[in-house]
Amino acid sequence: MRFGVVIFPGSNCEQDVIHAAHILGHEADFVWHGDTDLSGFDAIVLPGGFSYGDYIRCGAVARFSPVMAEVVRFAERGGPVIGICNGFQILTEAHLLPGALLRNRGLKFICRQATLRVEESACQWMDAAPGTLLRIPINHNEGNYICDPDTLARMEASGQIVLRYCESDGSRAEDGSAPNGALDDIAGICNERGNVFGLMPHPERVVDPAVGITDGAVVFTSIARRLAEVG
Repeated sequence: MRFGVVIFPGSNCEQDVIHAAHILGHEADFVWHGDTDLSGFDAIVLPGGFSYGDYIRCGAVARFSPVMAEVVRFAERGGPVIGICNGFQILTEAHLLPGALLRNRGLKFICRQATLRVEESACQWMDAAPGTLLRIPINHNEGNYICDPDTLARMEASGQIVLRYCESDGSRAEDGSAPNGALDDIAGICNERGNVFGLMPHPERVVDPAVGITDGAVVFTSIARRLAEVG
């Protein structure tokens, strides 16, 4: 499997994604934000960072990069696309995913390990059983996911909520378990088709056994198995 990892001015997690793919036995190559050819790639990754300095809004400028028109076409054809952290913000700005990401509750940057619960969803990037707990780090300033009530209801009904923040035992606190204040403890969502996935946590950072935790590997192995099945 060959991942294309898009680099925007200000991206800083692209090397982590490349390393994660290689550790898992896949190919991965960089895609410059000015490129418009994604042929030869099986899946596209929008990595974390601060694209274009996060001016205006996170992802608002990157959404108009030349490569994004092709990312949208790739997704519309059913191609797998994942946006991690800043990449998630870009996907919402490009309207490939619903909702928006605001400043964290408390207006502070958060860098810590997070416990996530896998929900039953249509996401092609996640085949772990619903209820599975994953330990994946977060590292962001604008991870407070919001959407209107109707959108939330539609996402619930169509299986678009993929990951929720939770307590260490899988439960959710009455006042919310999301450290950033995200609506309904949402950490990751997908589109209705399930091929576009956005999440704030960084799975690429917990793939290498040398780190001691490999919970993030499921994201990349799930999509590889999915493509192998349909290929």
